[in-house]
Amino acid sequence: MKKLLETLYITTPESYLFERNGNICISIGGAEKAAVPITQVNSIVLFGKNTLSTALLSFCSQNDVTITFLSENGFFLGRLCGPVSGNVLLRKRQYETLADTAFANRFVKDLLFCKLRNSRSVLVRYARTASDEAEKSGVAAAAADLTAIANRLDDCTDIDSMRGIEGAAASVYFSRFDNLLSSPKGYRFETRSRRPPLNEVNAVLSFVYTLLAHDVRSSMEAVGLDPAAGYLHTLRPGRLSFALDIMEELRAPLCDRLVISMFNRDQFQTQDFTTDFEAVYLSEKGRRKVLEQWRARKRESIQHPFLKEKVPIGMIPYVQSMLFARVLRGDLDRYPPFVWRS
Repeated sequence: MKKLLETLYITTPESYLFERNGNICISIGGAEKAAVPITQVNSIVLFGKNTLSTALLSFCSQNDVTITFLSENGFFLGRLCGPVSGNVLLRKRQYETLADTAFANRFVKDLLFCKLRNSRSVLVRYARTASDEAEKSGVAAAAADLTAIANRLDDCTDIDSMRGIEGAAASVYFSRFDNLLSSPKGYRFETRSRRPPLNEVNAVLSFVYTLLAHDVRSSMEAVGLDPAAGYLHTLRPGRLSFALDIMEELRAPLCDRLVISMFNRDQFQTQDFTTDFEAVYLSEKGRRKVLEQWRARKRESIQHPFLKEKVPIGMIPYVQSMLFARVLRGDLDRYPPFVWRS
């Protein structure tokens, strides 16, 4: 099994990164703050305006360390990586399956079954512990609705109809998201808003989804898959459709649960957020807080439901990418999505 390496997140504006003796060094305001051996890092993610030395850019490229540039609010700006790895025949097979209707339908159906099951698990977990009987009943009803919606997937014969079912399921799931929150400061979800997020809960959700997207994309490229060649999400220039596909099975267990937990544990303060007209974003302090929890979560281990062995949570995107590659190579009959055991 591949070793879980760290993602180095740079959140302080005007940081300067350079290479020295095999280390990635970070300087802020002329003072060196940290030095991390490159052997411990597989990617660097920078928020806002920062500077990197040309020597470091070359060093990272030679050592297969990707560098991702995001705006202060987490919007993707660009990415630098070394030579593309992986077998060209694997990608060729991936592209062939895009036109294989039976393969694509089976993959998307299995993926959505898993997504709905994982979303239902989040609701059921709350329903077991809720003290308010009315909210408990509402959440339990939503969980039952997700089961009924998932059963409708059996009758679907095309991906467009599956997308419609996914949309209906998302509406049911997010309609009860506020019931999962018990924030002492009264933070509310209200409804899903993305571009831009219109409240604090959506701001954190969008940020964590961005972190997951980075990890899924990096894992796919490490395995040799094309993160743009997806099945559920329509193909579009510049869109990481396949990375978005695999994210669907992971959003609820890896992202939603973390966000709910942070708000319910009262880990956010007013200064963790900034506003821009109606938009709400995490501040630098807020991003640091979420990144700390995200990194800690990735280091936790669970038993993978298909491999039946312990893996760090941060390795799940890589494991799922490897399993899909095995399907393409013919080693597995069908893709086993990640089912969270609550």
